[in-house]
Amino acid sequence: MIRFIEDASERRKISRQILEALPEWFEVEESREQYIRESAEQPFWAFVSKDENQGFLCLKETGKATMELAVMGVRKEFHRKGIGRRLFAAARDYAARKGYEFIQVKTVRSGVYADYDITNAFYQSLGFKELEVFPKYWDEANPCQIYVMSLKNAINTISTRHSYRGEFLQESVPEADLLTIAKAGLDAPSGCNKQTTDLIIVNDPDMLSKIKAQLDPPVAQTAPAMIVVLTRRINAYRDKCFAVQDYSAAIENMLLAIVELGYQSCWYEGHITDDDRICDKIAAVLNVPEEYDVVCILPVGKAKDDFHAPSKKPLIERVRFNRWSQ
Repeated sequence: MIRFIEDASERRKISRQILEALPEWFEVEESREQYIRESAEQPFWAFVSKDENQGFLCLKETGKATMELAVMGVRKEFHRKGIGRRLFAAARDYAARKGYEFIQVKTVRSGVYADYDITNAFYQSLGFKELEVFPKYWDEANPCQIYVMSLKNAINTISTRHSYRGEFLQESVPEADLLTIAKAGLDAPSGCNKQTTDLIIVNDPDMLSKIKAQLDPPVAQTAPAMIVVLTRRINAYRDKCFAVQDYSAAIENMLLAIVELGYQSCWYEGHITDDDRICDKIAAVLNVPEEYDVVCILPVGKAKDDFHAPSKKPLIERVRFNRWSQ
């Protein structure tokens, strides 16, 4: 389980416990103590299983657009179990939600120490790219390699997008951003190009209030804007219609664009299309033509609350090559 640790004394305790168990990487006492001191004041995640701290990671800001992976450690007996990846995923999500554009990490250049070669291979597997080597940043025996990762690319946006059901800041969303999100949705593939998906952007406070009044139980009550997704049945050939695939692809594109622009959202479909047909009430408020169905609402706004990535099964458990089993 990933925990975001807020108490400074607990951060110090966990970092000391883990780093002192990793002498291959943290044998220099002065440096280790500095990591422990600084980690107490930085965003900090721990992986805890059965009340046992197995690893941790902390970030620090190094510029207005950049966070640094300041220090991380996983006890050796728990290596190669996906803990480091899960810790980094939580930290990367945090940095992206806070609006940072890059994460960097400093390490010892590959080819100097075998243990650091393993570490560097791990960073590269996460998606970090080599930026520059500073031979004398620390000392000549430890040439500093800087790796960097952009948080503003498609793969990272996909990884950092998660459903947000918390409160939103009361900041309006510029119409230009809403149009960018809508365009991303309508740029999605459409079965036989029948373009069965349409959108209504709602940013008028009175209209938003009328829609929110229909939502029972209430959701997205603080969202400063909303995109309502409409679909209509147009057969592609014979009796085959791909409306569900069309609007699903459009919604996913919009969710990614929302995160890319620094906002959060949640795909609310079942909530409004259940037996109570809240979707029909929303359609009436918006004066939607009869040939269209309202299938989804996407609140759009900046998150007020922190939230963390849900746990995912390891990739190896869900992806196979060529056949289900050997």
